[in-house]
Amino acid sequence: MTGDLSQFGDRDLAALALSGRQDAYREFLARYKAPVFRLIRANVGDEGEAMDLTQESFVAGFAALARYDGDRPFRVWISRIALNKCRDWTRRRAVRSFFTRALPLEAAYDVAGDIPTVEMVAADRAQLARVQRAILDLPANLREVIVLRGIEELSQAEAAGMLGVSEKTIETRLYRARARLREMLDE
Repeated sequence: MTGDLSQFGDRDLAALALSGRQDAYREFLARYKAPVFRLIRANVGDEGEAMDLTQESFVAGFAALARYDGDRPFRVWISRIALNKCRDWTRRRAVRSFFTRALPLEAAYDVAGDIPTVEMVAADRAQLARVQRAILDLPANLREVIVLRGIEELSQAEAAGMLGVSEKTIETRLYRARARLREMLDE
C-alpha cells in the first residue's frame, strides 16, 4: 500500500500518518527536514546541536500530529515547534553557563574559553562567519525574524503566523535586527 505521497497535501499526509502509514511520516521528513534544520542551525549556531534539535522537533511534532490544523501549512507548524526547541536549548545553555562560571577560582584553569578574542575573529574569520556570529548575538526575537525573513525567505505573513505576532511586528523587528547587525558589523 505504498504510493507516491509527494502529490498529497499536508492535511492529507497528516491523515495518512495518523492512520498508521509510516511512509507519510517519511514524506513529511523529506519535505521539511532541510528547512527546519537550517532554521535551527541559524538560531543555535552549532551543526551537531541543530541536528539533535531537528530530530527532537520532528519527534515532538509527530507525537502531537493529532493537534495539527490542516488549514495551515505543516512547515509553519513544525517550524514553531522547532523555534520552541531552540528557545528551550538557549535556556538550558544559559543554566549550564551559569554553573560553569560558578566554579571555584582554582578550577578555572580547567575551563577553556569558548569565545575567541576580537583580534582572532578579525584575523581568522571570513565575512560570512562574522555575519553568522552577529546573528547569533541578536536577542532571540530579532534573530528569529532575521532568520525567517532573511535566510529562510518566508513572507512577512508566514513569519508572523509562525511567531504568533502581527505582520507589523515582523516589519518592526526586521528593521531593528538589520540596524543592530549593521552596528555590530561596523564595530
